[in-house]
Amino acid sequence: MHSPMNRPSVVLPGALALALAGPAWSEHDIEFVQEHLPEVMMDNRYATLPVWDLGTGQRSTAYQFQAAYASASAGDLNIAGPLLSMSATRSLSSRTRLGAFGFYDPLRLHADHDRRPLQTLFAPETPIGRPVDAEFSHLDGTATDFGAGLFWARHQEQGLLGEHNWVVGVLWQRVDLKDYRFDYAITGGPQAGLQGQLDFDARYDHITPFFGLEVPRTRHDWMFTPHALFAYPTPRRGIRGHITGPDFDISGDTASAGNGKHFGDPSLTLGFTITYLPAHLSIDAGTLLTQQVLEQQIHKGIESNWLLSVSWAPGGNRTAF
Repeated sequence: MHSPMNRPSVVLPGALALALAGPAWSEHDIEFVQEHLPEVMMDNRYATLPVWDLGTGQRSTAYQFQAAYASASAGDLNIAGPLLSMSATRSLSSRTRLGAFGFYDPLRLHADHDRRPLQTLFAPETPIGRPVDAEFSHLDGTATDFGAGLFWARHQEQGLLGEHNWVVGVLWQRVDLKDYRFDYAITGGPQAGLQGQLDFDARYDHITPFFGLEVPRTRHDWMFTPHALFAYPTPRRGIRGHITGPDFDISGDTASAGNGKHFGDPSLTLGFTITYLPAHLSIDAGTLLTQQVLEQQIHKGIESNWLLSVSWAPGGNRTAF
């Protein structure tokens, strides 16, 4: 994750007038926020991995289907769409189970018009002095996150937490950004009026180990399960980009340019799942709140992040883990 403290700031005389004339001006530059939008998508996926116990009991084999809808925004920039996954688990003993899962999250990137500084740390040498205020428009791309993984879960009944489950696993994922492209027009400084295109099309692959804890509590036909999961995508990648303008066409990435590897942040997600046991139907009420709050703190520049997730584990009765 980039640190805004590492970026120089420029105060332009026209900034106040532009803010009064249109949408609010953002303090975070375009390269900074374009990275955070797909990283929020990754965090939302970790928050909705189908690895938690939905009360399927001692069945030797159990299945889980998960569907969610997520929408995150930074200014007028938006990423939104469904998150889909399924898992299969098999009991190894009365206390342990082994599972496998896959996921596919096809999201859309969209913006009609946005105002913020133009910065390109992936290409430090351009004919444009940067950062410089600019307008961005016509974003209509896709961000697809897909992959698969394995996990192992262990049930415990003793200790300070009482009944709880540990989950440990690893997944492979690919984040594929297509048509992540903006038209830009510089609005400040001596190059005001200069126009071109900026895109961040890229494909990022990660191996992501994770571990989590859930504390299920049953009351009549209901199960209430607070849970936490920590994921660590590896390796971190340099941000790739491409900028064109009058008489120049430059591609690069922040790692090769000496400006660091920023894509793929460690993730901590918190949830609170409510399960109706007769139907094994669950809604994660906790992530609706926590992902909204946490992402604005972890990924600066993100102004909203809504995530609603439901899961279903067909058949079975809860008797024990």
